Amino acid sequence: MKSERYLVMYKDRGMTLLEVLLALVILATAGLAVMNAASGALNSQAYLQEKTFALWIASNGLAELKLQNEWPSDTWKEDSVDFAGSTWYSRYQGVATADDTFKALDIEVSNKKEGNALAYIRTYIVKP
Repeated sequence: MKSERYLVMYKDRGMTLLEVLLALVILATAGLAVMNAASGALNSQAYLQEKTFALWIASNGLAELKLQNEWPSDTWKEDSVDFAGSTWYSRYQGVATADDTFKALDIEVSNKKEGNALAYIRTYIVKP
């Protein structure tokens, strides 16, 4: 009689192998979800940093062009600048408007020589 009671009590202790494996699968799935979220956040942060740098460079280039007080040509002019440990490529052009005393000025900035623009700014200037 005692031995039967002992077996019943012993059987109720601990977890089966199936329960342990199921718990591991649940934890692994949760871990993958956390890693994917962290990876996405890091990628977004890197893109936002590049975009911010490109906008700063475009804004600085625009200020320099306005200070030169020259009428911009209608063809693209290219330039490069070293900023934050990288080389950035900018280009600008004047765009004719309906009023001959105004011209649109477009400036684009990219982190690759032939890459898509990360920043684009258009402003209008008055003929000097």
